[in-house]
Amino acid sequence: MFKILVFEYITGGGFNKQLLPDSLAAEGRLMLDALLDNLINLNNLEITVMLDARCSDSISKHGINSVIIRSEHDVNDEFAKLVEQADLVWPIAPESNGILQTLGQRVTSLGKLLLTSQASAVAIAGNKFKTYELLNEHHIAVVPTRMFDPFDKLSASPSGEWMIKPVDGVGCEDSYVVASSQDFESIVAAKGPYIIQPHLQGQKSSLSCLFKQGRGWLLCVNLQCFKLVNRQYQLTEIVVNHHPDTGGYQALIDQIASALPELWGYVGIDLIETIEQTWVLEINPRLTTSFVGIQDALGLNIAEAVLQLLHGEPILNPTCNTVINIQIDAK
Repeated sequence: MFKILVFEYITGGGFNKQLLPDSLAAEGRLMLDALLDNLINLNNLEITVMLDARCSDSISKHGINSVIIRSEHDVNDEFAKLVEQADLVWPIAPESNGILQTLGQRVTSLGKLLLTSQASAVAIAGNKFKTYELLNEHHIAVVPTRMFDPFDKLSASPSGEWMIKPVDGVGCEDSYVVASSQDFESIVAAKGPYIIQPHLQGQKSSLSCLFKQGRGWLLCVNLQCFKLVNRQYQLTEIVVNHHPDTGGYQALIDQIASALPELWGYVGIDLIETIEQTWVLEINPRLTTSFVGIQDALGLNIAEAVLQLLHGEPILNPTCNTVINIQIDAK
């Protein structure tokens, strides 16, 4: 019997001393619920999950040990205590402020098996500018990116607009569509380093993948649907497995696996597909919301496949091939 600790940062107490951000909490609940559904169908696992007291009623699974995190707790101390009691640890956390990287470092420093990419991979994939530099160096088509200086005057972009976002932001958090430096200054006071990219017009897709030691396996291609509100994108829907022909994407996965061989486990890759080019936007070295629909879309237990990576290659034999729509409720 192996003891596994699951820690979804948003719903697991990472915000125990502040308000829960609605959109991130909604996606966090979806991912946590789906991961637990995968895990409870496997044998020889004793599952423990950390839960923010405000989310404890939203997750109800038989046979799972819940550890409630309240406002008076130090979530990092509680995480460390539970890691010491576990054999395997599966964190789901934002890359922002080094959160995911720090959690991974804590797990490995305590000699436990981490079921996500090591901190060295997160240090690159979790930083949008470092990701750009790496992929560009390996001649992979990646959205042009540079560090943003609020004192610079913005030149014209191909679309007339720019995307400005935190260098380590997650999702659409604190990301803005602007046409000038003045636009940005009128929206937000820069709290940390930002990057700037041309606002490319195209289909917003994502790839759900598995990685291990320079190899990559493409699970499915997904469509991301957004609405633009007050110069910010808001994710409204994900169409999982919307593109059944994945052949054209595997070569890109192979390139990324070769460029960043430290990637391990489930990884999401965001793309912008224009008529001329498929551009890599970012790499997410963790579970993404698209993961929620994979079991229904393909009949695959991704948690089982990730555990198989510990000893060899994943066994990926889809039992169905359907399209699954995930609505994102940010209320």
